[in-house]
Amino acid sequence: MNVKQYLLDKIANGTLHVALIDPDKQPAETAGEIAERMKNAGTDAVFIGGSTGVTSENLASTAKAIKERSGLPVIHFPGGPDALSREVDCILYMCMMNSEKLDNVIGYQVMAAPYIKKLGIEAVSMGYVIVEPGMKVGEVGKAKVVKREEVDLAVAYGLAAEMYGMSFFYLEAGSGADRPVPPEMIRAVKSAISIPLIVGGGIRTPEAAAAAREAGADIIVTGTLLERCDDGEYLGSVVRAAKGQ
Repeated sequence: MNVKQYLLDKIANGTLHVALIDPDKQPAETAGEIAERMKNAGTDAVFIGGSTGVTSENLASTAKAIKERSGLPVIHFPGGPDALSREVDCILYMCMMNSEKLDNVIGYQVMAAPYIKKLGIEAVSMGYVIVEPGMKVGEVGKAKVVKREEVDLAVAYGLAAEMYGMSFFYLEAGSGADRPVPPEMIRAVKSAISIPLIVGGGIRTPEAAAAAREAGADIIVTGTLLERCDDGEYLGSVVRAAKGQ
């Protein structure tokens, strides 16, 4: 499967929903059950990764369980170069553009590149920017977070990602954020760039998902909600709102 093309083909028909599952938060079997539940709710793909605690072992077992239970594309959302697995369908080869730690911008990517090549994993380039409040990913990533009112700065990052030739651009408020990325920021970035826009962090209600979609997000990611809610009908309502169904 060419995952990048799969995503682009789906985006051509409307906004996607992606479930984010952290391999460090539950056993692989449970992750597979969550993925199956989310597929039934209408999710299009699964990101797997986390800021801490991800190993090659739990990454591989989680990816395998998710594919067996859901059949959805499994996309590695890396937190660093230490955990890699050929069990994933692709890896987001991402640059944390507003990190003050050079390794997060380019160093870890250079370290991982030969291993990604050797494992034969499809790599999809992505610019990744942390928006206030940022949460754990902002802290671990040493991000100089984009403040909620700094819309022009977010637009500049998006344009830079596109000019670098990156395939996707991601605005991230952080897992567990009490506020998602502001719709006015999403709208401004989407109007300025031509590459697909991913939005995640703090999206836990149908209203928040709909607001991100209506503002222009091409892919909407939910993660913390999946860990805290096992109500299939409610999860389905969030997915449907994200996809405009």
